[in-house]
Amino acid sequence: MADHELVFHTNPMSRGRIVRWMLEETGATYRTVVHDYGAAMKSPEYLTINPMGKVPAIEHRGVVVTEAAAICAYLADAFPQAGLAPAIDDAQRGPYLRWLFFAAGPVEAAVTARALGSLPPPEKAGFVGYGSYEQAIDVLEQTAASASPWLLGERFSAADVYVGSQVDFGLAFRSIPERPAFVAWAERLRGREAYRRAKAADDAAIPAAG
Repeated sequence: MADHELVFHTNPMSRGRIVRWMLEETGATYRTVVHDYGAAMKSPEYLTINPMGKVPAIEHRGVVVTEAAAICAYLADAFPQAGLAPAIDDAQRGPYLRWLFFAAGPVEAAVTARALGSLPPPEKAGFVGYGSYEQAIDVLEQTAASASPWLLGERFSAADVYVGSQVDFGLAFRSIPERPAFVAWAERLRGREAYRRAKAADDAAIPAAG
């Protein structure tokens, strides 16, 4: 792999769909490597890229980045011409990071725990970062309702890609409730050209993924 090449490791039925959308938003040129679940993701070759044996992951300029939220943040900074992240001295940098990692932490943890039937009892809520599923979803709803049209106002950012993907997936899989704020934001996100290109590419790759 050339140092300047951007390689995207994914499976079209994974969180790699988030990263594909982010890549399309950046306008960057990239090469896609699709990994089947099972032996392919646990192969010695792929484990040198991600020891967790999962996707997504990217390789860029000799750097490996894993975890969808981290990849979105990295790509936003690596391709500043796309305008997907506020500068470090921009007042919007704080809210941008706040919501990006709120979705990666409390929201994903709460949604996963509920899906697995492993939510803590109310008296143990203080032991988990999300408190309760209801609290995490209520805050997420407030966040979605404030997106006018995007989380940073008129400025679309990587936070919309990552947090919006949590909402988009949650509505599709019924892991979050179908509240008006979620539905309206998701509809705006689905209207973006980069979202549509990414979805088409991933949908087309599903049979090949086996």
